[in-house]
Amino acid sequence: MTFVGKIFVIVIMAFALLFLGISTVVFTTHTNWKEETGKQKQKVTELDKQKTEIQAQLDAVSKDLEKAKTDHKTEKEALDKRVASLEEEIKRTQGESNAARTELEKAHQNAQTALAEADDRRKETDQLRNQKSAVEKQANEYKLQQTELNDKIRELERMNKSLDDITKDLRDRVARYSTKLRASGLSDDINTLRSIASPPTVQGEVAKVDATNRKVEITIGADDGLVPGHELYLYRVKPQPEFLGRIRVLSVDPDQAVGSVIGTTLNGKKIMEGDIVSSTLRPRS
Repeated sequence: MTFVGKIFVIVIMAFALLFLGISTVVFTTHTNWKEETGKQKQKVTELDKQKTEIQAQLDAVSKDLEKAKTDHKTEKEALDKRVASLEEEIKRTQGESNAARTELEKAHQNAQTALAEADDRRKETDQLRNQKSAVEKQANEYKLQQTELNDKIRELERMNKSLDDITKDLRDRVARYSTKLRASGLSDDINTLRSIASPPTVQGEVAKVDATNRKVEITIGADDGLVPGHELYLYRVKPQPEFLGRIRVLSVDPDQAVGSVIGTTLNGKKIMEGDIVSSTLRPRS
């Protein structure tokens, strides 16, 4: 057998096996076509019935859909009106919102201004509080000083009362002394008394002597600063210096005065014209 013949034999055997397999499959899958046809007819009948029911449902759904479309259109028109109304309301609300925003900004600015003023008021209040504290402290110090002053016033009042009593006593004494001075022929004038206490530096001479050797007229007077009450020394320098005593001025004229011997002259010596009268024991050169 040729090589080609072998190939044909192998191909034939392959086809035989293929037909054998197909026959086996056909045999195993073989069914009763009559029964199957009946079953399929029954299925078709059921499907027709289901189709009828579905068609009915579809018609009902179509009616519902049409109604829904109508309702939707109506609702849409209502919604469009509502939208238009809402748009108008939104525009109005936006206008009100803008106005409110403007008012809010103004209120914010006013609030900031008010806060700044409040801060200034707070600072001013703090300053016033500090000033009040300082014033209260000063007032307390013044009260303390016033208390001290009241105490001093009471003390001064007591001292014043004591001084009044002393002044009254001194006035009584001055009155008595004045009475005695006037009774002695002396002036009670304070200036005169001061002059008597500090006589001027003067020197004169005895111009006349009375017969009792008690009164003398001297050559100095008011122009030289003498006033009644002044006391002068009496002495002579010739033939030898000697002290005679003292005299008290009784009356004065501008250029002369009259004096009285205080007590007695030394050793009862006679006063003579030309004897020296002076406010000092040392003769003036």
